[in-house]
Amino acid sequence: MPRPLPRPRLRSTAAVFTVLSAVAATSFITAPSIAEPFAASPCALTRTAAHHSEGLDTWNGAYPKPVRSLDAVMIFLSFPDAAPRTTPAELTADHFPATSTFFSRASYGRFSLRPHPLRQWIRMPRPSTAYAMQRDWNAAHRAAYLRDALAAADGQVDFSRYDVVYFVADPDAPGVDSDATKVVNLDTPLRADGTDIRRVVTVFEQHPPDRLVLAHETGHVFDLPDLYHRPVDGHGDWDTHVGDWDLMGSQFGLAPDLFAWHKWKLGWLEDRQVVCVPGSGPTRLTLESLGVGPDAPATGAAGSPAFGTGRGTKLAVVRTGPSGALAFEARGAVGNDATACRQGVLVYRIEADTASGAGPIQVVDAHPGKEACWQNSVYPPLADAPVELGESFTVPGAEVRVKVENRTPTGAWTIRITPAT
Repeated sequence: MPRPLPRPRLRSTAAVFTVLSAVAATSFITAPSIAEPFAASPCALTRTAAHHSEGLDTWNGAYPKPVRSLDAVMIFLSFPDAAPRTTPAELTADHFPATSTFFSRASYGRFSLRPHPLRQWIRMPRPSTAYAMQRDWNAAHRAAYLRDALAAADGQVDFSRYDVVYFVADPDAPGVDSDATKVVNLDTPLRADGTDIRRVVTVFEQHPPDRLVLAHETGHVFDLPDLYHRPVDGHGDWDTHVGDWDLMGSQFGLAPDLFAWHKWKLGWLEDRQVVCVPGSGPTRLTLESLGVGPDAPATGAAGSPAFGTGRGTKLAVVRTGPSGALAFEARGAVGNDATACRQGVLVYRIEADTASGAGPIQVVDAHPGKEACWQNSVYPPLADAPVELGESFTVPGAEVRVKVENRTPTGAWTIRITPAT
């Protein structure tokens, strides 16, 4: 679901349709989930019934796993009450190659998202205003939109060929609300061309769209949760949980690469790249910056060293309970994080039994009471959250201490973690 723009800071065959209900990305899916064994590490939290659980000991087989090339079809929908003022090619360029590039960098080249955009508009049978599009979309209107879209497209699209479906609405139609972009999960899947379609990305973005919005929504297709905090009245700060530090928190973030925990969950980090810190005694280790991959440049922003193999240690974890953990990762101005406000070791809490949208991950601020990059950060109080070179920090509540001792010639971070005894 798209986020409001940050406030300026002066500081084939006919388809068979059986839609019983459609629920938004932040709701729990009652369809059976298939558990596929995944991480055997002792610090891999157990996946729970929470929607988009941050547990990663098993993979939810109801979602496509992005460890290979996946094919995505982009279907462009026009309406009888408006003549499109953009072309499908222009709307495709709004999102690609930026979306594919983001995932290629984030996955260290292990995942490729291949777009297959249609070249023409497909006409919906009803006016855009008939579907009452909005952020909290009525289930009946949403289901009608999906039924009509699938029926209109079925003669020109073989849905059995695709892993991801994007329905892209004419941004200039009067009933299109750019705040309504989201992933729609289906209790009972749509069926077309002999294929069950369990989720669809409905795109209502204006032209040009919000930055990286399609990458955020595609993250939900891969079972990643919303990490932002939605104020009850819709006003106030949305980014108090993770600030700029993960795409699933904000597509406007200065350092939007996915957390190392998410990369581990998606299969982009191997177990050997994750260090499970023992419960007693200090552990010294070297963390490679999260954005460094095999093809990373020799230096990051402003000449900071950022070279590495991309195969070094990326994540350290301290278990804090049956469903909780503390994570430590190095963030530098490289890759998807090229515009990061600060560099250092980022600390965050993970709760596997907390649902999407309720704060399953929360960044710990190593510099409370201070802020940084107030001109362009989505949440300046967390923009300087990382522990910087030479600093020590004790995580409140957990009494786990981390000291950033040194940087290697290749730019990696040498740290010491000492859990409470």
